[in-house]
Amino acid sequence: MTGSSADAEALLRGAIARAPAFVLAYSDLVSLLCRLDRAEEAIALLDNVIEDPSRRLWAMSLKTTLLAGERRIEEALHIHEQLIAHAPGAAVPWMNYGLALRTAGRLHDAVAAYRRSLEIDAANGFAWLGLANLRTIRLGSDDVALLERALETVHDDAQRIQLHFALGKALGDLNQFERSFRQYQMANDIRGRLVPYRAVDGDVREAEAAFTPKFFAERVDRDMGDSEAIFIVGMPRSGSTLIEQILDSHPLVEGLGELFELQNIVTRVIGTTPQDVWYETMANLTADERRALGQSYLNSVRRHRKTDRPFFTDKMPSNWQYLGLIYLILPNAKIIDARRHPVACCFSNFTTYFNLQTNVPTSLEELAHHYCSYTRMISHFDATLPGRIHPVQYERLIDDIEGEVRRLLAHLGLPFENACLRFHENPRAVDTPSSEQVRIPINRKGLGRWQNYEPWLAPLQMELGSLIETYSHSGSEDGETRL
Repeated sequence: MTGSSADAEALLRGAIARAPAFVLAYSDLVSLLCRLDRAEEAIALLDNVIEDPSRRLWAMSLKTTLLAGERRIEEALHIHEQLIAHAPGAAVPWMNYGLALRTAGRLHDAVAAYRRSLEIDAANGFAWLGLANLRTIRLGSDDVALLERALETVHDDAQRIQLHFALGKALGDLNQFERSFRQYQMANDIRGRLVPYRAVDGDVREAEAAFTPKFFAERVDRDMGDSEAIFIVGMPRSGSTLIEQILDSHPLVEGLGELFELQNIVTRVIGTTPQDVWYETMANLTADERRALGQSYLNSVRRHRKTDRPFFTDKMPSNWQYLGLIYLILPNAKIIDARRHPVACCFSNFTTYFNLQTNVPTSLEELAHHYCSYTRMISHFDATLPGRIHPVQYERLIDDIEGEVRRLLAHLGLPFENACLRFHENPRAVDTPSSEQVRIPINRKGLGRWQNYEPWLAPLQMELGSLIETYSHSGSEDGETRL
């Protein structure tokens, strides 16, 4: 534990001692303990509070959040059911229950829970968003009417974003594509005003200048031993959840979902260092410091492990921004680049709600620039460290799943397993917008969804430029063609 963490813990425990009903202090302490790999202490803390009837409900609710973060969804479901029994007429417990059910793969029950929440509060943006994110179901004209009525009464911007996204989905389901597009545009416009996007093209230029073959030759020791980490990177909505579901269906790989451990290390390395000198900071890390950071990452990930499988996946798409750090601290880690058609990928991001703490583009032009930055970063590391990144093109995976899976497993040094082709039978909990799609057999449904909106996508297509044509003609027999 660092000194600052110890100080923070002491302050929070002091606040709780002085004000035992101070919910925010408990929430912050629980979050801190989890970040320090002390989740069991956090659970014990909340269990003590639950014994007090006057504080039981909020402590139970906080515990469901903790358990969900620790991937203990079945335990969380049990507590959600207790909360609903306690307050069957409250919208929020039903909404939270719906999210937990969706993560657990109980789609029918999740729909019912979201619908019950909306019967209680028809303007609940989170519940509408949860329902809309169940992408395998369709919303109808009655839903459109309710959403339009809710938007007339709701003035909170954060909730309006959610309602606009849900209304965009409902109108799209009814083939009213222009109206649907305008709703997505309004949602993104509001989000862009609330949380301006920070462009990453400067970071890419810094990485290109800093991470050269000479840089790695002088610093990377591939004799540090094998690594159990498999990083799946790329743009969101690029098929990364499908790739992870396929790999988790292999008896030697455990899928851990989107982990923040690498980002936590980045924060630790940077500290208060300005972004533009971060690469200099990494360049000055000693061999012992690099080895310690790699071990710190692996130690931190262990709290998420539920099996003794020798390999695990870290499916945080934005980790493409930290490829240099990965190679420095885990030189033998495997990297998979999940790639999807540029327009399809960017448009899918345009229609997806991301929490307000995430740096995401909100205009078509910004999305195109972000996609270009991502592909440029991948291309740089491909040239700098040839053969280290394995590309998986979403459309090729759909068309030839066995061939692509065989190539993927061969790159990872794993034997072929038929279970990987039956990924939809895997009962694991999945907490991403693609959770329902990976529970059904592979299909081409949705591949051309963006084409329904093409009349309004000219700014996106113009900014992407030649990347569109290059992607359309990419792909080779060995699957190694690069953009």
